[in-house]
Amino acid sequence: MTIFSIEEGRKFDLICLGRLAVDLYAQQIGARLEDVASFSKYLGGSSANIAFGGARLGLKTAMLSRVGDEQMGRFLVETLANEGCDTSMIQVDRERLTGLVLLGIKDRETFPLLFYRENCADMAIDPELISESAIADSRALLITGTHLSQPQVREASTRALAYARRHRVFKVLDIDYRPVLWGLTRRGEGENRYVPDQGVSRSLQEIIPEFDLLIGTEEEFLIAGGVAHDLIGSLKALRKITHAHFVVKLGADGCCLISDEIPARIEDATRYRGEKIKVLNVLGAGDAFASGLLTGILRGQDFADAARIANACGAIVVSRHACAPAMPTQTELAYWLARDGKDIDYDYLDHLHRTTAQRKRWDELNVLAFDHRQQFMDLAQAHGAGLAEVQRLKQMLVTAVEHAEEKYQLQGRVGVLLDGGEQGGDTLCAITGRGWWLGRPVEKQMSRPLKFDHATSVASLLADWPLEQTVKCLVSYHPGDAAPLLEAQEERLQELWEATRRSGHELLLEIIPPADRITAETHDDVVLDSLARIYSLGIKPDWWKLTPMAASAWSKVDALIQSQDPYCRGVVLLGLNQPLEHLATSFRHAAHPIVKGFMVGRSIWQSPGADWLDKRIDDQGFIEAASANFARLIEAWHNRRSTKEN
Repeated sequence: MTIFSIEEGRKFDLICLGRLAVDLYAQQIGARLEDVASFSKYLGGSSANIAFGGARLGLKTAMLSRVGDEQMGRFLVETLANEGCDTSMIQVDRERLTGLVLLGIKDRETFPLLFYRENCADMAIDPELISESAIADSRALLITGTHLSQPQVREASTRALAYARRHRVFKVLDIDYRPVLWGLTRRGEGENRYVPDQGVSRSLQEIIPEFDLLIGTEEEFLIAGGVAHDLIGSLKALRKITHAHFVVKLGADGCCLISDEIPARIEDATRYRGEKIKVLNVLGAGDAFASGLLTGILRGQDFADAARIANACGAIVVSRHACAPAMPTQTELAYWLARDGKDIDYDYLDHLHRTTAQRKRWDELNVLAFDHRQQFMDLAQAHGAGLAEVQRLKQMLVTAVEHAEEKYQLQGRVGVLLDGGEQGGDTLCAITGRGWWLGRPVEKQMSRPLKFDHATSVASLLADWPLEQTVKCLVSYHPGDAAPLLEAQEERLQELWEATRRSGHELLLEIIPPADRITAETHDDVVLDSLARIYSLGIKPDWWKLTPMAASAWSKVDALIQSQDPYCRGVVLLGLNQPLEHLATSFRHAAHPIVKGFMVGRSIWQSPGADWLDKRIDDQGFIEAASANFARLIEAWHNRRSTKEN
């Protein structure tokens, strides 16, 4: 039974008040911060991490903080909102910039931190803008210690605490002691976690009696209690001023809960064991712990179960590069907790993390494909044109997609396949960020065995690609190919798989059996065998792009995907330059739910493109013709089930 008394039936489970900043994590592990060459950008700040982690685990969380009126502030708000965290209480500062932190990973014991928080937005929360009704509608309020260090944010914190007390809200303090943010160290010593200071201790002790639960490391309880280098002495000093529960984080040893008398030794407190794991980065482990602990507590679980969740969350995050994005999903956590002593399959855990974290849904896809490069140049040259005309054609095809999106209300269901090279690169940059599904080819056209375009290393290509661009790879593949060819193909596919796992891009594999190796009778079986073999290599694409098949084959495809990777997004159909009528017929055979849509190109734009190059139609004529062809396929896709029934 839970030992905590927390109100039920409110809009929010948890409101987090405190730091909301951008974390820039060094990508070069082992380097001094002075020598780091590049950084990865993440949501950061202890309170924000906890709000994010709680939302990912299913809590109804809200963030109470302040950001600048600029790109980084919008990034933070969007990141929280996308995870399901309420952002209506985040204030926008027209004068100050969003806080920023640079973080390095030198080794397991050294994590240099450089805080850029001089007069930053989240240290300027306006107490007058804090909503009493919002706090009254929350079950718990969490405040982190940094927001007790300066007069204005301390006033905001005490205002929120007064509202919480008035409305019986469970109040939590994550001590979150950063000496540099209290002005006790040089600015470059952000990694220092403990500097004894009686002024800080008195400041914390003035407000600690307001809280029902205190969470902290041994060093954080030392500063809160004020007895330097004496944990038990500090805990006893705190017990004299508060009846709050204490949760002491013990790193790899787990945690302990002290709800009443302070034991003679910390070893005598009831301990909840930690998890064994290889540590990459301890930064953010405490935030993950807090999000897991509060998830368990607010779900009414007893402390042992809540602590098990907390310790698991902390362990998972320390094995990864970031903090907030590394927070486990409910599916990951369930897998971790259900292992019953068995070793963790970290590849599978990472796959769960990628596929079950919040991401944009694509339940239907109507995609115009014009990522072709050689086919466009061949078409242009056959009509006496060149690169400039190809670039113009691709620009106009974007307009054709816009027309279809508006006509059929396809927001969230439309997309393009477009190359990023000299033909389509400028156009691709222009449409990135507008909310369409975007696919970008990585293969060298017509290569067999598979080769990658513009580079021998696909990982070097992806380093420059926006994450919203799905990596599309077409491979002419047959599982019965001669061993040298098959081995070469599969080495490239495995290289691509590993590269996308590392870069974070989604992967679409387009499988086309070589025409000289199949017949109409063997086609569907060859495709199924191809998928099965690729899965056997450990490759789990986010999408499959396949040639049309018989209706009975789609059930087999679905059964195979469900057995190998139930988190696959699904299948889309390709066109192979078939007539529109033929494609419409094939759509009727693809009424199975595993098929999410189509990605068709030449059938739509090749004939109008030839007319435009020959000047038989102008720009508007080309756009209208391509849009009309695209529309015919959209209507055929939407009507496929009713047509089949009739």
